[in-house]
Amino acid sequence: MNKPNHKIGIVGSGSFGTAIATIISKNADVLIYCRRQEIADKINISRRHKNTDIPDNIKATTDLAEIGEQCNLIFPIVPSEQFRSVMKALSPHVGPEHIMIHGTKGLDVKPSFMEATAITEIKNSVFTMNEVMRQETSVLRTGCLAGPNLAKEILEGQPAATVIASEFNEVIELGRSTLASINFIVYGSHNLKGIELAGALKNVVAISSGIMNGMGFGKNMEALLITRGLREMIHIARAVGAEVRPFLGTAGIGDLIATSTSSKSRNYTFGTLIADGKSVEEIKNIMEEVAEGYRTVRFAYKVSQAASLQTPMIETLYKIVYESVPVQKALLNLIRHPLEVDVDFL
Repeated sequence: MNKPNHKIGIVGSGSFGTAIATIISKNADVLIYCRRQEIADKINISRRHKNTDIPDNIKATTDLAEIGEQCNLIFPIVPSEQFRSVMKALSPHVGPEHIMIHGTKGLDVKPSFMEATAITEIKNSVFTMNEVMRQETSVLRTGCLAGPNLAKEILEGQPAATVIASEFNEVIELGRSTLASINFIVYGSHNLKGIELAGALKNVVAISSGIMNGMGFGKNMEALLITRGLREMIHIARAVGAEVRPFLGTAGIGDLIATSTSSKSRNYTFGTLIADGKSVEEIKNIMEEVAEGYRTVRFAYKVSQAASLQTPMIETLYKIVYESVPVQKALLNLIRHPLEVDVDFL
């Protein structure tokens, strides 16, 4: 359990890491790890980062050892592509006495994933962030936070909610007490894998929604895309052994709605830029922070193919972002070949 006066650690100074740090600062002192010294200096000296004022009880460091020494509770919030390397670097400085709750909505992919074709091979080459924390560190009590947490809204002081998911009641209760405030509602869940997959897969739908809205489609199509996208998310998760229940809650459909309808969502913005004719490489250069859904599209598509699922939205998006099929042609094909069944996952 976190000792009195101990700082809470945040690993990652991106928009979401900064947003979570500001929330926690209402309840405890915060130590935030930054990879670059200039960002740490901005936080410590100018007290400004990500266009927001940084509370005085948030301190920045570029030393992971300091995070491990001063913080019992640590929130790793870094892009999934970098998550494993960061955990390896953090590993010497943490142990079984620490608690870690990640806030990364993506998946870790091994090189063998590219050749994987069967469900078993895919499952053995793709890992959630919780699995990575367990694989790379000796920390035992782990969890994740997920939900409709648009970082820009949180930094603006807008009310929001999140879900702390863990196998351990202690982790859920500690996460609640650390994060809960008048503007931030915190729920708990023991369905850890389902919560993590919901957080990752909703980004795929958000990219699709951004494309459709960027092409000028209206709210009717947006609502259809979100509901059909939820169906495909559930079938993908079920194929790899995850619970369905989390997809119908705050971290599932709640996060899906927020991420798929807001221009403050990185994945939605990624989709609008695709619709605008930008290539994936151009978008990577334009966007300040990574759109996790781009990498998750490949995972969802591979699972769909291996399990012989009917996932027209995911297949269409894969063709657009990985096979460079023209957007209008791909969307026309999607609209002309709908599935006749509505709800087939309950």
